[in-house]
Amino acid sequence: MKVSIITATYNSQHTLEVCMDSVLNQTYKDIEYVVIDGNSSDGTVDLVKSKAKTHSNIVWISERDKGIYDALNKGIDKASGAIVGFVHSDDFLADTSIVEKIVDAFQTKKVDGVYGNLHYVQFNDVHSIVRNWTSQPYKRKLLNRGWMPAHPTLFLRDTIYKEHGKFNIDYRIAADYDFILRIFKVSDYKFYFLPETITKMRVGGASNRSLKNLMLKTKEDYRAARTNSVGMPLLTVGLKNLSKIPQWISK
Repeated sequence: MKVSIITATYNSQHTLEVCMDSVLNQTYKDIEYVVIDGNSSDGTVDLVKSKAKTHSNIVWISERDKGIYDALNKGIDKASGAIVGFVHSDDFLADTSIVEKIVDAFQTKKVDGVYGNLHYVQFNDVHSIVRNWTSQPYKRKLLNRGWMPAHPTLFLRDTIYKEHGKFNIDYRIAADYDFILRIFKVSDYKFYFLPETITKMRVGGASNRSLKNLMLKTKEDYRAARTNSVGMPLLTVGLKNLSKIPQWISK
């Protein structure tokens, strides 16, 4: 099974090489690596060009976009794999065999999506865990409690995007939550929790960069819950925010 991994990047030269190497060094070899750059002005494009010279599986473009979700949508359009996942430019895959384990789960469990655990790490010390997002097997009622899988760990069959579309770019921060609610409500789909750390994410992402962004995310989370008719939206979003507290304690 071909796996398409998408990275959206913009002026990320300081973190992108670690991100790209975590994909390019995977033991699973049938990987198409799609890099969507937002017309960076630093050394990002030069780095991508350099990697593409020695790795024929890299597909990339550099052009202006309307934000990260627009860039991810462009990546989905370019992806040709049967399985699609994301590794953001500040993030990296937790180990070199993780894609192999994900593909094995798709094949043996006969599922439509695989997700796992995520570690938030210090921006300049990736060995220092700040927050431990441990997930759990999926049950429909979990959505009403504000649960969601960590989106950077979620790998899906390409048919899901063909059937349910891509990210709604009207959201600035919570389009991933909206998309997850949209597809996890579908009773015909089967999702498997792989009890492994799939992704390591450097702290300082768009959703938690400032108080203003946290407030915007809460507002957009409420909109997503209401739009997708999940639980009682205010309660659901409140529980979603509270569920993060143990992640800081269990690090």
